[in-house]
Amino acid sequence: MALDERKGVWKSAPGKGRKTPKGRQLDEQAHAEVCALLEDRSRQRDLLIEHLHLIQDHFGHLSARHLRALAEEMRLSMAEIYEVATFYAHFDVVRETEAPPPALTIRVCDSLSCALAGAESLRAALEEGMDPTEVRVLRAPCMGRCDTAPVLELGHNHIDHATPEKVAAAIAAGDTHARIPDYQTLAQYRAEGGYETLTSLRESGEWEAVQEQVLSSGLRGLGGAGFPSGRKWGFVRANPGPRYLAVNGDEGEPGTFKDRYYLERVPHLFLEGMLIAAWAVEAAQCYIYMRDEYPAVLEILRREIAALEAAGLVAPGHIALRRGAGAYICGEESAMIESIEGKRGLPRHRPPYVAQVGLFGQPTLVHNIETLHWIARICREGPEVLSAHERNGRVGLRSYSVSGRVARPGMYLLEAGSTIADIIAAAGGMAKGHVFKAYQPGGPSSGLLPASMDDIPLDFDTLQPHGSFIGSAAVVVLSDQDRARDAALNMLRFFEDESCGQCTPCRVGCEKAVKLMSAETWNQPLLEELCQAMADASICGLGQAAPNPIRLTMKHFGEEL
Repeated sequence: MALDERKGVWKSAPGKGRKTPKGRQLDEQAHAEVCALLEDRSRQRDLLIEHLHLIQDHFGHLSARHLRALAEEMRLSMAEIYEVATFYAHFDVVRETEAPPPALTIRVCDSLSCALAGAESLRAALEEGMDPTEVRVLRAPCMGRCDTAPVLELGHNHIDHATPEKVAAAIAAGDTHARIPDYQTLAQYRAEGGYETLTSLRESGEWEAVQEQVLSSGLRGLGGAGFPSGRKWGFVRANPGPRYLAVNGDEGEPGTFKDRYYLERVPHLFLEGMLIAAWAVEAAQCYIYMRDEYPAVLEILRREIAALEAAGLVAPGHIALRRGAGAYICGEESAMIESIEGKRGLPRHRPPYVAQVGLFGQPTLVHNIETLHWIARICREGPEVLSAHERNGRVGLRSYSVSGRVARPGMYLLEAGSTIADIIAAAGGMAKGHVFKAYQPGGPSSGLLPASMDDIPLDFDTLQPHGSFIGSAAVVVLSDQDRARDAALNMLRFFEDESCGQCTPCRVGCEKAVKLMSAETWNQPLLEELCQAMADASICGLGQAAPNPIRLTMKHFGEEL
């Protein structure tokens, strides 16, 4: 049996066949609308998420008829389109019998820093004060603005230190678009010698010499894993090309905002570092995967990539900017690669590792935004820019994202051996009326440590003996007015929401943990058994690290349980 090309008539024998193929029929108007949006853009498979964003942005949702039209245009099955669209939180799939969402959406962050700042009461006040037919109010995970908690996103406009009054004023003014901060443009960066290092390396540089510089600086991956950055280059180059560079800009670990801090101020330090790394591994193309919660950063990168192309520093299309769609799991490198390829962000089983089989099945170098920022500085200023700094026996600098009960939340560049006492001091001490009780040293994955453990250098390898790790250096400070058990529950609810669902230990384990932790008294033996199963059997770091908040709370704050 065969389908006549583009006619939709099935024939199995002489006579009448089906008048239409099975399944949803193509709506000609919807098809014309989708084609008008796509224009002359490529229909290649890896652009699926980009095309879904086009439809979502234009119509405010993804209707079944538009998904069917996109499937027709991209030559994909409806099942493929639907499974991708429903995987990501920022896509609103609307079936034929359902009403589309209101034109305006408010996403209220409810991760730990915002929860401490009153996000729950803010959301309740907004829900009570808004017309649900005009505005919908949703809870949302961390938006990377923990230093200005509580935060919400009105359309694409982030409102810091949010109040119902600020929201009402923004709605009245139609202020729903991202605000672009002042940042260093290409012309300003080049006036300070920017891209001279890249140009020199392209003309006569040796990648092994640059790799040695990076290694001698002590730079390790600053997305959380901490792998020696320069060593990756040799692993990737050992495999035949074409090779790719993928940049992990999905800064989704609650409490983390260091990458946004740098990109909103000096984006070209990162871009030059990226191009140096791409030169070192002879990457055919660079892919920047940036989280959708950073609309201002996305616009900055669009502008400055275009400026680089216009200046002849990169060939058109050499840098591809890909926009995430609300999935924390895509911070895991293989899940990010799946998403860049236009698929659901499901972590891959390893081996093979992405340095061997990564993007489009080719060897791929993966770096974090801040890592590339430092690569540019190391190549310009020498490895001493990091290696000359020492504290408590630790070498280098760390960008600490600090929020919670401190006087001045913000991003602080300090020596890598700084303790929580040093970090709180840099942030102006505790907030007025608060007494230091506990801290999260590196995002929810690192759990909670008590104030009594205030002399541990917050760096790679120093926290593992205590059942924690530095991760992305997302430091959230708790006070005597907070309960550790509530903070731990907040973290597990985040993991429950963000589990990709691929493996049972993580998918079911996070759900069961939330139920057990919501009880008035924790069943600690059962929770420990659950933690062991999750840590041993989960596919990726999400499920493996999710038990940390539970175990450390039971260990250090048992009186609350």
